[in-house]
Amino acid sequence: MPSACEPFVDDIEDMVSSHDLTSLQRQFSRQSVIPRVRKRKEQPPAEELQVDSVIPGTQKVWMRTWGCSHNSSDGEYMAGQLAASGYKMTDNPSDADVWLLNSCTVKNPAEDHFRNSIKKAQEQNKKVVVAGCVPQAQPRMDYLKGLSIIGVQQIDRVVEVVDEAVKGHSVRLLGQKKDNGKRLGGARLDLPKIRKNPLIEIISINTGCLNACTYCKTKHARGDLASYPIEELVERARQSFQEGVCEIWLTSEDTGAYGRDIGTDLPSLLWELVKEIPEGCMLRLGMTNPPYILEHLEEMAKILNHPRVYAFLHVPVQSASDSVLMDMKREYCCNDFKCVVDFLKNKVPGITIATDIICGFPGETDKDFKETVELVREYQFPSLFINQFYPRPGTPAAKMEQVPAQVKKQRTKELSALFHSYNPYDHKVGERQHVLVTEESFDAQYYVAHNKFYEQVLVPKNPEFKGKMIEVDIYEAGKHFMRGRPVDDARVFTPSISQPLLKGEVSGIPQVCVNRQVSCSHPSVLLTMDVSWSISGRTNSMLKITSLTLFLSCTLSPALSPSLFLPHARTSHKS
Repeated sequence: MPSACEPFVDDIEDMVSSHDLTSLQRQFSRQSVIPRVRKRKEQPPAEELQVDSVIPGTQKVWMRTWGCSHNSSDGEYMAGQLAASGYKMTDNPSDADVWLLNSCTVKNPAEDHFRNSIKKAQEQNKKVVVAGCVPQAQPRMDYLKGLSIIGVQQIDRVVEVVDEAVKGHSVRLLGQKKDNGKRLGGARLDLPKIRKNPLIEIISINTGCLNACTYCKTKHARGDLASYPIEELVERARQSFQEGVCEIWLTSEDTGAYGRDIGTDLPSLLWELVKEIPEGCMLRLGMTNPPYILEHLEEMAKILNHPRVYAFLHVPVQSASDSVLMDMKREYCCNDFKCVVDFLKNKVPGITIATDIICGFPGETDKDFKETVELVREYQFPSLFINQFYPRPGTPAAKMEQVPAQVKKQRTKELSALFHSYNPYDHKVGERQHVLVTEESFDAQYYVAHNKFYEQVLVPKNPEFKGKMIEVDIYEAGKHFMRGRPVDDARVFTPSISQPLLKGEVSGIPQVCVNRQVSCSHPSVLLTMDVSWSISGRTNSMLKITSLTLFLSCTLSPALSPSLFLPHARTSHKS
């Protein structure tokens, strides 16, 4: 008997079967189905990727250097490294992104100018990097806070410091370089550099000195004596002549002390250097203190008589008073200085002796000053650097009883008047001299040349004279220079050297060694080569460029035919 629910079940089955579709019907029905797209919730815009647009190495750098020729050489090395790494050196401070200020700590005015330049740069929102003796000797000065500093022995890392300064970071590199506990000299001599004058190479033969003068702040920065090996200095001179230099200056805090820390001496260096000087080029020796030159007077006289060495020597006396010299801790007496001057004047006829004098050193009496005046009157130095004493912070002399400022000014004025009362070149009018032309005068009206005695001679501004040895007739003499007229029938002597580098061109590129296997793929050719080069002049620079071009071509364009690189290579393709 059927259950009570059975009719209802049959009805439900009928309803389902009545709507059941065949497979064909289901296919057509799916074609009319429109899927409903679910709307996505609106997302907040993703934060844009912030890319630092400051790329170090693309900025313009303006550099200002104060002080001695040693500091100038350091500045040339720093400029060369920056230019070699991509920075553009500019002569326009307003146009620069970075100001590199290379300071001098000898006198107060130089440091004042340095400090004012920092302030001016900051007012113009320039990046500032400081170098030289001031930050090395006094890195904790208030006005140096937050600035990047390059120490005098760290100039080979100037690119690192400027890179970080461009990024807004402050970096200070002030350490002393040592080898097995022994203090090394300055930066390597084979660093890139941009010579301020492409015709003049400044070579620092040592850094620091052996003295401990009571007034000297430079000692705090440069330290004790550290000499470069003779072979490195000779190689630097040789490379400079290959780059068109016609005049070399040897510089340091005291050239006379050269070599005492490495078992050699100044004459030994000079004899090796003169072997490398081409005809028509000249060598100038820098400042030397009396105690060290006294030991080598005979040898020095022979060297200064060499036709390719200027008969010129800078020997600072500072004072003619032995009591003042003792307070200065100069380690010589006035008679020692006179001995040097008298001997050289006798053995090197016509030699120019330049000297320095400090007026108003602490404890200097009227009697002491008169002794100095008499020394100048007796020798009538053609080149005399008169300096009013400035107490430098941290030096023993700054703690001594000071001479009144008005007295110092008066003594400086009196000695300057004496110096300007005589004309050292009047007797040379009418002479015929050979002079080496190296630069343009400040007023851009003449070329500046120097004769054998390193006396300044102004000559007509003829481009053919630049870097040449010419013969002139002296027709006028002033206090600091003479004027010369080129001899009509005399030939212009061209030194046996290369064409000078262009102004602003980087020289002295260090040895760059790359030793890697470079493969150039081709369906039938595999080119493998060792790339290794060193640059020492313009010729080798071209070799570097050629090698680099080949390297990049093989690396980046493997599909190129090797016949572009190898004239004798032949390829064949099989179909």
